[in-house]
Amino acid sequence: MMKLYDELAEWWPIMSDPSEYRKEALFFDRLLRKSSNPPPRTMLDLGSGSGINAFHLKAHFAMTLVDLSPQMLAVNRTVNPECEHLLGDIRTLRLGRTFDAVLVHDAVCHMTTESDLLAVMETAYFHCRPGGVALFVPDELRETFIPSTDHGGNDREDRAMRYVQWTSDPDPRDTAILVDFG
Repeated sequence: MMKLYDELAEWWPIMSDPSEYRKEALFFDRLLRKSSNPPPRTMLDLGSGSGINAFHLKAHFAMTLVDLSPQMLAVNRTVNPECEHLLGDIRTLRLGRTFDAVLVHDAVCHMTTESDLLAVMETAYFHCRPGGVALFVPDELRETFIPSTDHGGNDREDRAMRYVQWTSDPDPRDTAILVDFG
């Protein structure tokens, strides 16, 4: 597992402050409600990470949050204590229950083989109630990929951080991109 998701996990709320994701989360909410009848009330967030979207979506849904990293789930619990948190691999997870909506945000980007991606789609399908809706939100798509440089960070009372992010595709024939941080 990447260092960013284990020993540096506690830095996520500073690197990606949940307040910065309000518009994105509300867009997901509108999309899910528009695509489901009746409107969804329960949501499974596969690969929920630090809980940045759940921070806003929990006002609209009963949320179950799943992540592979115990450290990221620990951060998520501090951000979203009222949600259910489960440790699990989103490729193989089987909870034995269904949800009105399933969200796979940028965790889908960690599925770098077609078989991994298919496995996550099967997990979403398995957990989506009949008539429910699943939303996959990859950061990048092969067909529209553009190399980029980004930066960010935030200040807190006790610490601050800044980062630079470079996104590239060393081999456009495969299914992976490279993201470097400095």
